[in-house]
Amino acid sequence: MLGLALFPGSGRAEPTTGLAMHGTPREEPDFSHFRYANPSGPKGGRATFAVRGSFDSLNPLIVKGVSAEGVREYVYESLMRGVRRAFTLYGLIAEAVETPADRSWVEFTLNPAAKFSDGTPITVDDVIFSHQVLRDHGRPNHRSYYKKVAKVEKTGDRKVRFTFDDTGDREMPLIMGLMPVLPSHLFTPDTFEKTTLEAPIGSGPYVIDKVDPGKSITYKRDPAYWGRDLPVNRGHYNFDEIRFDYYRDAGSMFEAFKSGLVQLRNEDDPTRWTEGYDFPALDEGRVVKEALPVETPAGMSALAFNTRKAIFADPRVRQALIKLFDFEWVNRTLYHGQYARTESYFDRSELSSHGRPADATERALLAPYPDAVKPAIMDGNFSFPVSDDSGQNREGRVEALKLLEEAGYRLKDGVLVNAATGAPFTFEILAATRAQERLLLTYARALKQVGIEARIRQVDSAQYQRRKQTYDFDMIQYFWPVSLSPGNEQSFRWGSEAAATEGSFNYPGVKSEAVDAMIAAVLKAEDRSSFVSAVRALDRVLLSGDYVVPLFHLPRQWVAHWRALKRPHVTPLYGYQIDTWWIDPSDKAGSGNTRHAVGP
Repeated sequence: MLGLALFPGSGRAEPTTGLAMHGTPREEPDFSHFRYANPSGPKGGRATFAVRGSFDSLNPLIVKGVSAEGVREYVYESLMRGVRRAFTLYGLIAEAVETPADRSWVEFTLNPAAKFSDGTPITVDDVIFSHQVLRDHGRPNHRSYYKKVAKVEKTGDRKVRFTFDDTGDREMPLIMGLMPVLPSHLFTPDTFEKTTLEAPIGSGPYVIDKVDPGKSITYKRDPAYWGRDLPVNRGHYNFDEIRFDYYRDAGSMFEAFKSGLVQLRNEDDPTRWTEGYDFPALDEGRVVKEALPVETPAGMSALAFNTRKAIFADPRVRQALIKLFDFEWVNRTLYHGQYARTESYFDRSELSSHGRPADATERALLAPYPDAVKPAIMDGNFSFPVSDDSGQNREGRVEALKLLEEAGYRLKDGVLVNAATGAPFTFEILAATRAQERLLLTYARALKQVGIEARIRQVDSAQYQRRKQTYDFDMIQYFWPVSLSPGNEQSFRWGSEAAATEGSFNYPGVKSEAVDAMIAAVLKAEDRSSFVSAVRALDRVLLSGDYVVPLFHLPRQWVAHWRALKRPHVTPLYGYQIDTWWIDPSDKAGSGNTRHAVGP
């Protein structure tokens, strides 16, 4: 496979079966299956997983409602299938892709075998309809991405071409490759944005079998699935049924796992991982605990300031509250010392700027914005404060109070007040889970030491989701995952336009010309070296803006599962992929016990 090799002077590219963001795809055109999949894994059985909260919709492509788990992954398919290893796509609904060196357009050739689960063939008209309806009525990120398409053309019976605007966004061919394809014969633009519990029709490997609104959803493997023998699917989708049960809280989810009602648990609680797995099934070997390697960026787990609120508009206030977070004390007393401090938006990867001085490419990108990056961050010498682990954090308090005084606050009878108005410094931190609440209460006690009152308010999942989407909060805890190839999603997280768009992931309300420019540089990078430099430059600007209180991350991926649930020997860079697992039909004792199931 020659990736994006051009015919000399033609301005056209060779049609290929794969497309990489930078360089060429790893797999050869005749590859049989992905290296982390086992094509010999047996089919059959039912896998049951747990989800916290509830759902009221089966449409994951709109803002309204809370969609059930798995609809996008199992029912709807894209033109191509993505692999998160530096962002590479391989043919799915589209059997071939073509794009020129400047990536000003992309053309897909549809697989003639592709069809929806109702037997209707997938056509170019379905692809064009999907683009239009998602651009005009889809989630804000879809609207943002797909409006960069300047022209859509049907260039053959099975060919569709997207021509892009002049923004120079080199990721757009891949973005279009990941566009979900909808059945135009079953949707209308007028009804698309309405929440529904009617089972949707897609072209994916599963169909929805049963729905208990708000409580559970069950998928059944489609025996007539058109793409079951494609190389990208071999060794995937082994379960005959996949069921997601919804639970009110993390405690009941864990109890369901222990009893065998749920077969897999991705653990993120160090206390539970260290002390909670002491039940008989584990002692007897019927449940397995594994710490799997993960080689992708850790992402940013943080307490996000809502800078739209006046109380957090001053960066000195945000800097002060960052200094008051005592990671060493929190990690030891709450998490058994299991976490590492997050020092970058792209920690645990080559994309991180932490500990690295800016290279010449970065400095050139940042030159028009001389005040956007702090000197220590530019030189690679910056790290977040380290306390003495005593719980006092005296140095942090002293530095924080100095910054708060500079911002116009002073202590009065143990209460921090606005020197001009006398109003006390108080704000609300929104919590969604008890685990969050425990961390936030510890942080609130630290803030109390300098006279700040932080009120912790835990709300149900539906209210939490609504308030997030409308930015109706002062501070929240949030996690932004990151791949090895960040791209357009960065605009939806940190771009100035997203700051004013309800439903975006720009929860801090970042509005920065420098951030916008660095995101544009990431999207225009033509090779891996310039791409890495652009991402690091973006990292430096975000860190310098003090938009969040960075928290921590796990050095490995913790997963526990019932023994009959098996996985391939090879683990992908980004951790386990459940779609490649299978159930050993001979291991009855290790399959879990659902005979005495209780409702979630």
